[in-house]
Amino acid sequence: MNFRRSTLLALLAASATLTACAPLLVGSAAVSGAMLFTDRRTSGAQLEDQSIEIKGLARAKSAAGDRGHLNVTSYNRVALITGEVPTDADRAAVEQALTAVDNVRSVVNEVGVMPNSALTTRSNDSLITGKVKATLVDAKDVQANAFKVVTERGTVYLLGRVTEREASRAVELTRTIAGVQKVVRVFETLTEDELKALTPK
Repeated sequence: MNFRRSTLLALLAASATLTACAPLLVGSAAVSGAMLFTDRRTSGAQLEDQSIEIKGLARAKSAAGDRGHLNVTSYNRVALITGEVPTDADRAAVEQALTAVDNVRSVVNEVGVMPNSALTTRSNDSLITGKVKATLVDAKDVQANAFKVVTERGTVYLLGRVTEREASRAVELTRTIAGVQKVVRVFETLTEDELKALTPK
C-alpha cells in the first residue's frame, strides 16, 4: 500500500468518528476550494444536499422513533436512506418522512427490515468506505470526487453524476475490495458531451 493511500485511509478513519453534524459546523467552508470546483453539482445543490441529509435524518428518526438505525445521504437532491428498522410500516414511514423534505427530487429506500446492525458491522462498513474512496483516488481513469460512497452491511452504494463509462469502471474497482458483498448504483447518468461541458477548461 503506497503512502498516499495509507494517508487517505488514516484521514477517512478519523473522519468516520465525527458526528454527522460536523460538516454543517463549518458551513460553506465544507464545500469550498478545489472540491467546489471539481464537484459536478452546482454549489446550490451541494448546500441543499447538506440540508437534506440533516433534515431528512431528523425526520426519518422521528418517524421510526428509537426502533431503528438510519442514515441519509443526498446527492444532487436524490436522497438515499439506509439502515435497519423492525417493521415494514416503519420502512414506509421513514420513506414518507424523507419524501416530504424540501428540495428532495426522489428517494431511494434501501432500509432493511431487520434488527439493528452491530457496532462491529458499522465499523467494518466505515473501513470498506475508506478503501473504496482510496481505490477511486488511486485509479487514473476515474475522477474520485465525482462519486459519493456509502456502505451498509457490506453493500456499497455509489452515487454521483457520471457517464456510463465512469460508472462501470467505479463498480468494477469497488467489486475488487475485500468485504464488499454487493455494489448498488445510484447514479445520474451523463453523456460524454454533457461531461465535457461540465469539465473546467
